[in-house]
Order: sequence, then structure tokens, then C-alpha cells
Amino acid sequence: MKITDIRVRKVAKQGKMRAVVSVTFDNEFVVHDIKVIEGDRGLFIAMPSKKSADGEYRDIAHPINSDMRGLLQTQILEAFDKASEEADEAPEAPVEA
Repeated sequence: MKITDIRVRKVAKQGKMRAVVSVTFDNEFVVHDIKVIEGDRGLFIAMPSKKSADGEYRDIAHPINSDMRGLLQTQILEAFDKASEEADEAPEAPVEA
């Protein structure tokens, strides 16, 4: 299974969340709401989750092994960095008075 598309939606800086990401696999399956979080040791990803009746958060979708998690995190963070660079390089829209 290959990652064929990553869509990054940056969020306004509030709290530690920096972006919400959608990842497409084999142009046939997509996982939405993967979060890019800024932690004490740098950026990491958090898989989509929901709150259970006992108050705990449980992942809805997640990699089965650490190799896939590492690959997913690496590619998502590379896409996040690229989106950040493009946003920094984009000219500001003219302001009308």
C-alpha cells in the first residue's frame, strides 16, 4: 500500500495543533483528521480518534506496526514542512483601502 496524496490544512496557532491532514492510499482509500502536533521534542502526528464512554480517546484508524507509523509520520511531516515553506514564500494579497 502506497501513500499517493497528502493534503495539509494548517490551523491558526492555538494550542499545540499545527495542521490537520488527509492521507490517500493507492488513490483508493483516504484517512482524514490526522493531526500534526507540536510536542516537547518536536512535531509528531496523532491519528484520528474519538472519545469513548469512559472518557478515554481511542484511535479510529492507525498503523499496525511501527515501520508504517514511521513512514506515515515522515511523509506527513515532510508535506507539512513543504506547505509551511510555500505559505511563507507566497506573496501577501494586496490590501485595499
